[in-house]
Amino acid sequence: MKVGLAVGDLSGAASLEEVVAQVREAADGFATAWISQALGVDALTALAIAGREVGGIELGTAVVPVAQRHPLMLAGQALTVQAATGNRLTLGIGTGIAAMVGAMYGLPTDRPLLRMREYLQALRPLLEGDSVDFTGQTLTARGSIQLPSQQQAPQVLLAALGPGMLRVAGELADGVVTWMTGPRTLTEHIVPSVTAAATASGRPAPRVVAGLAVCVTDDAAEVRARFGAQFAMAGQVPEYRAMLEREGVDSPADLLIAGSEEQVATVIKQLNSTGITDLMLAPFGTPSEQSRTTATLAT
Repeated sequence: MKVGLAVGDLSGAASLEEVVAQVREAADGFATAWISQALGVDALTALAIAGREVGGIELGTAVVPVAQRHPLMLAGQALTVQAATGNRLTLGIGTGIAAMVGAMYGLPTDRPLLRMREYLQALRPLLEGDSVDFTGQTLTARGSIQLPSQQQAPQVLLAALGPGMLRVAGELADGVVTWMTGPRTLTEHIVPSVTAAATASGRPAPRVVAGLAVCVTDDAAEVRARFGAQFAMAGQVPEYRAMLEREGVDSPADLLIAGSEEQVATVIKQLNSTGITDLMLAPFGTPSEQSRTTATLAT
């Protein structure tokens, strides 16, 4: 199991300079630096800049919502990041939270499985340097990406929690990324579902990246209360609510990895037995708490 660090900020408020500094810190002790597309800096642009300044670490998006980006546009961005970073990008994508996609952008959110299936059918050939002439029910894509030199296609991971999206991930992507998904759900639902879909499609064993927040602290109860208050709304998002119920917990705070250095290390070892290939850890708390957490995880 590879351990990666989520950079940026859980609220999406980190500056570009802070993201670059965090990637530099992640390069000293972590396999991957992951960033999500929130409402702040553009994730792919930030990785291109950070990757030019920091070598020796895989860079990943976890994730970029695709409703706002046509496959031709996203393929061009991803291959540009590959050019900037020496082919170190892993491209995590997702449909996006339906409430945000519809309310903020006014974009359709119906038929998410079909939309993602068609999106991947157009995107994957473009990333390989091929032209596409695709007309589906929800998407039209015709053309190719013209870059000075062809870059290596990045792995494509899919944000997938439900059975249908896990099937799409196994059939058409290289794996999955999860967030706020506990060990029981990873073991009994995520890993076997996406693995079965990949096997049935004759594809290699999928990569499974599990994202969880973490805080090394002497007062786990107080930190959980803070985390629970900050992410109470996230716990009501239908996609995440279903995973909480499947796990048998009430709140995102129940999935926060919190405790002493030894307690956090024990939980991470336990997660290694779930079958995931990667653990993406997002430090939570005050600046001093995050520094302590990152220093602990890097050892």
